[in-house]
Amino acid sequence: MRLHRLAVTAFGPFATTQEVDFDVLSTAGLFLLHGPTGAGKTSVLDAVCYALYAAVPGARQSPGASLRSDHAPAGTHTEVRLELTVGGRRLEITRRPAQPRPKKNGKGYTTERAQSLLREYDADGGAWRALSKSHQEIGEEIHQLLGGMSREQFCQVVLLPQGDFARFLRADAEARGKLLGQLFDTRRFAAVEERLAELRRTAEREVRAGDDRLLGIAQRIAQAAGAASAAPLPDRQPGDPGLAPAVLEWAALARSAAHEHADIAESALSAAESRAAAARIALDAERELARLQGRFAETRLRAGALEARRPEHERNRIRLERAHQAELVGPALALRDDAERAQHDASAAHGRARDQLPPGLADAGADQLAALERSMRQELGALDAARRAERRSAEITDERAELDRQARADEEIRQDAAGWLAGWEPARRALRDRIEEAQEAATRAEHLAGQLDPARHRLAAARRRDALETAVADAQHRLTAAQAGTLTTKAAWLDLRERRLHGIAAELAARLAEGEPCAVCGSADHPAPARPTDGQVDQAAEDAALAAYQRAEQAQGECEREHAAVREEYAAAHAAAGTAPLAELASLTGRLEREHAAAHGVAAGTHAAREALAHAEREHEDRLAAQHDAERRVVARASRREALEREQEALRAELTRARGDADSVAERASQLERRARWLAEAAGTVRAVDAAALRLKEADDRLADAAFRAGFDTPRAAADALLTDTARRELQHRLDDWGAEAAAIADRHAEPETKAAAERPPAAPDAVRAAQEAAERALRDASSVRATAHDRRAELGRLSRAAGEEVRRLGPVREEYDRVARLAGLTAGTSADNERRMRLESYVLAARLEQVAAAATVRLQRMSSGRYALVHSDARAGGQRRSGLGLQVVDAWTGSARDTATLSGGETFFASLALALGLADVVTDEAGGVRLDTLFIDEGFGSLDDQTLDEVLDVLDSLRERDRSVGIVSHVADLRRRIPVQLEIVKDRHGSAIRHRAGRTSAG
Repeated sequence: MRLHRLAVTAFGPFATTQEVDFDVLSTAGLFLLHGPTGAGKTSVLDAVCYALYAAVPGARQSPGASLRSDHAPAGTHTEVRLELTVGGRRLEITRRPAQPRPKKNGKGYTTERAQSLLREYDADGGAWRALSKSHQEIGEEIHQLLGGMSREQFCQVVLLPQGDFARFLRADAEARGKLLGQLFDTRRFAAVEERLAELRRTAEREVRAGDDRLLGIAQRIAQAAGAASAAPLPDRQPGDPGLAPAVLEWAALARSAAHEHADIAESALSAAESRAAAARIALDAERELARLQGRFAETRLRAGALEARRPEHERNRIRLERAHQAELVGPALALRDDAERAQHDASAAHGRARDQLPPGLADAGADQLAALERSMRQELGALDAARRAERRSAEITDERAELDRQARADEEIRQDAAGWLAGWEPARRALRDRIEEAQEAATRAEHLAGQLDPARHRLAAARRRDALETAVADAQHRLTAAQAGTLTTKAAWLDLRERRLHGIAAELAARLAEGEPCAVCGSADHPAPARPTDGQVDQAAEDAALAAYQRAEQAQGECEREHAAVREEYAAAHAAAGTAPLAELASLTGRLEREHAAAHGVAAGTHAAREALAHAEREHEDRLAAQHDAERRVVARASRREALEREQEALRAELTRARGDADSVAERASQLERRARWLAEAAGTVRAVDAAALRLKEADDRLADAAFRAGFDTPRAAADALLTDTARRELQHRLDDWGAEAAAIADRHAEPETKAAAERPPAAPDAVRAAQEAAERALRDASSVRATAHDRRAELGRLSRAAGEEVRRLGPVREEYDRVARLAGLTAGTSADNERRMRLESYVLAARLEQVAAAATVRLQRMSSGRYALVHSDARAGGQRRSGLGLQVVDAWTGSARDTATLSGGETFFASLALALGLADVVTDEAGGVRLDTLFIDEGFGSLDDQTLDEVLDVLDSLRERDRSVGIVSHVADLRRRIPVQLEIVKDRHGSAIRHRAGRTSAG
């Protein structure tokens, strides 16, 4: 890559267009870039970087920073144009950053979007040809032509920051690793380390989870075995390789003891069943004897009670017979009651109807009342024509009221349209201004959105960073507390275990039984069993202490994982947010959000403003049309109102004749209808009273004849003998119950077994039942023992199979964990097999550093007259530090190697310069071997003596052998004498300017 020409306008300190001709500067191979502090020397390098990557070097790419010159006039655009040859192609890159410009209409500023242009020189046609205006396409094209070199690599290789490499010489392995990792992009190796570490953590969790499940099964086996197993649980922890065999062996012992207990319980159950069956048979026989004896005594009592109720039985029988005779008179009684009620109802209705008639018609007969009704019906039929005239008059009144309402509505429409049309022109102008303002706000919102997203991401990262800083301290505190708790519970458990072992003889003696062999010596005689001492520890206390220790150890593991996770999150958040305070980032983000929200809010009204203008224009047309329609309707209503008034006057005359003394035709018709209805009702009631009196007389005659035939002296006597259905059924039930009881008593006296039981001694079932209950309790106890033994045996078998299955399933998981753990420890530098404690990424970077040291030594030996050489050291670092990225300087005068931090100021400069040039060569080869023909070196020459300075300049001048040009950025006055070709930056109050100088002759 060779730079030809650079032009900057309104960029940094340069207010006007300034040009740099690199072709002229490159003819001498070595040129000097100098000027006062703050004049803009670094801005020239920033412009080159901005042209290539649309961003300045990272240290100066601060959020909210503007590239535009404060000295530039308002109408001048900020622009950078770079002409270069790369990959055998001559290109021209032009970039304009996002910048404010005055609004075309009105006051204020609007933000113009960033622009880019890429052109290529066509040697055959002798003209420039445009390639692209897309930021993304241009960035991808330049990135490909530069061999994939990133902006950070370019700034380290082309814009050599000598001060950074001086710090690199003195830095430790971690700091060197960060810089080399950025330049050589070893993130894939770090990703491999992290992936293996994650796989190790995952496999470890799976192994521990499997061991926890296995221990859980063992705990359930211990619970199921109970006293059947005297052996304690295996003393193993999750993760212990010997845990699985110990658990399987212990489970086999528990199953064997359970089988033995089950056989014993089966024999005891058979004997208890035989005794219980005999007791049940004896109890059944004694209960049957007691039942028969009780039945005989009950029969004697029932016979005496039945004989005492005989007189009442006879009275009920006679009463029921008379009730049956009275039922023959029932129909006649019911008919007479119905006739009496009908005669009473007819008299009451006639009285009500007579009260509504005029006094002269109170005693009129049915025929007279019917004749008067017919006369009124005829007069009512003659009022139909008058009703139609009255309805039409009401319709005309409603229609005239509607015409008045329409007239008022049309007048309101005319006045409203006139008022609205008076303000039409100002409203239309205001809507058009609103549309223009919204369009300008849309452009401004788009520019602010490009700045807002990065600011939000960085603010969110800063919040996580600050929040996680406290979380890291809390996690460390919890981890320390958990570690202390683990040590305390473990000491307590070991103490209890030791005390239990000291008194284990007393614990074993407590299990001895007379005549049974000792579990220790096998003897059936126990002459002097050990006795428990004060403070004796049993197995339950030891198991509780062990469980507490296991819980504490598990809690410690969780705290360790939590602490590691929080630290990783904090490191990621700190890397994303940087060191900027949260308040500063929040203030910047808040300002951008407010500006963006304000601009977006105004821009969001573009569509609404256009819709409002279109709606206003449509409403203008509608208002004009409504005004014209209202005027036409006013003329039509006047003629219609006159015709309705004439028709209504004629109808009023006709209605006056038909109403008579009533207020309306309807009222007159209602009077006639009501009077006719009264007359019809009165005639009907007169006829009903006469018919009811006749039916009552006939019913009295029939009732007297029926009572005589049934054997009763009077109808009243027959009525008194009648019974209701309920009373009759109740009386019949009493008679039937008495007969059934007499038959049952007779049957009881005829039973032979009852008589025989009465002759035997009294039964005693309570004593027999007590013996049977004792036998049943013994049977239930034996059955419970047998069921418990069988359940324990089945449960132990099931749990043992589950334990075996869990062990088989855990085998491949443990093998995978061992393999991944070895790889993760090796790549992380923590494994014993990794003698130098080098991480995988450090190992790769060590190879790169070795190449850099070799390339740097070629120039360092020349600068130091063969005295110094840089060598890479992979010696192991002390303490917990990583090794593999050491760097030493070999002094040929003494033959010894020493740390680069011991170099003097001048020695540090040319060593760092040699390192920078060597790194540039290696990174160039790493980036695809892209040739870099233009380099810049920043500061540091003031620390050299004259001889060393000459040697350094000779080395830089030797770069011309590779057809390179080197620009030195420095304040050292002696360099102006030694380097004739110069690029001077001059500053004044109106902005800086660039001048080319060759010796003492000004070229610019």
